[in-house]
Amino acid sequence: MKAEAARLEDRLLAWRDRLIADPGFQQWSLRNPLTRAIARRRGRAMLDLCAGFVYSQTLFACVRLRLFEILKEGPLTGEQLAQRLDLSVAAARRLLDAASSLGLAERRGSDRYGLGQLGAALIGNPPAMALIEHQQMLYEDLADPVALLRGSRKSRLADYWPYSASDRPSALGGEAVAAYSALMAASQPMVAEEALAVYPIRRHRRLMDVGGGEGVFLAQAAARAPGLELALFDLPAVTERARAHLDGLGLLARMEIFGGDFLRDPLPPGADVISLVRIVHDHDDDSALALLGNVRRALPPGGTLLIVEAVSGQKAVEPLDAYYGFYTLAMGRGEPRTFEEISELLRAAGFSGARLIETRMPVAASVIVSTAA
Repeated sequence: MKAEAARLEDRLLAWRDRLIADPGFQQWSLRNPLTRAIARRRGRAMLDLCAGFVYSQTLFACVRLRLFEILKEGPLTGEQLAQRLDLSVAAARRLLDAASSLGLAERRGSDRYGLGQLGAALIGNPPAMALIEHQQMLYEDLADPVALLRGSRKSRLADYWPYSASDRPSALGGEAVAAYSALMAASQPMVAEEALAVYPIRRHRRLMDVGGGEGVFLAQAAARAPGLELALFDLPAVTERARAHLDGLGLLARMEIFGGDFLRDPLPPGADVISLVRIVHDHDDDSALALLGNVRRALPPGGTLLIVEAVSGQKAVEPLDAYYGFYTLAMGRGEPRTFEEISELLRAAGFSGARLIETRMPVAASVIVSTAA
């Protein structure tokens, strides 16, 4: 029965595809008042696909030129903005008109510009601004996506994340980890806020953040749960940065910091909850399974694992597959996964009862909670 249903579905979808591909049907759907709105939406969607790279470059230019910070002070004319941006008047107006068409800026009269709603939202979200500035390397890697897919092009992102190609990541020095550690620290607050808003971290006694970077997630957890003991595990060079950051926050008295390679070195026991924040999707299945197995061995039976990352296949965030799929390809390892795929890895590693907690902003992160069996 399932095979027959699949064949019927294939025939129906083939008929649909032939119909949509027919130029005569396309013209008819535009003439017909009942289908015109659908045809126009599809045309707009195709424009967005064709022009998406230009949209992202417009956003990148606005962030790089600090346009939103300037417009936060109040509306300015095209000439005033040209001077502030160090552009010709014609170039400034071209950028401003592009930004206005995307909701990043907003026309205020004939030649005045203010913040658009999206630009205003970004001003209040420094982590997002940091991630946008980081995209330049990905854009360069995607200049020839076919070469990237075929593996015939060396990517810049692979160099940016040096542990992705290193046989001995624990031997990396401070200079090698500085750039990506700073980016993770800048972008982590947004993810930590979403995760901790929906998961009651107070119920636990001791939290260890594996791959915890400079301790941003732990710092936010500490603020929400004053009695929570804290531990961090990351590469030795990263833990030095974490120590300095957490010392500045006055958290070292509540904290133990461990350096090592979480794929090869045993994780210290003692935590009743372990978090992996934006870690699992950076690894292929074999490495992810090795990491989850290592976490399972560090937890007591009944202990909790929190996986915090964007999860593929959720409603309204489907384009994550396109973004994370190509980002992890350029990075050199990892892939976006659905909840079902992550659950399968968890079961294989000795966890049970996986459940998905949707955050307020699933495009940033969701939370998967699982129990050590």
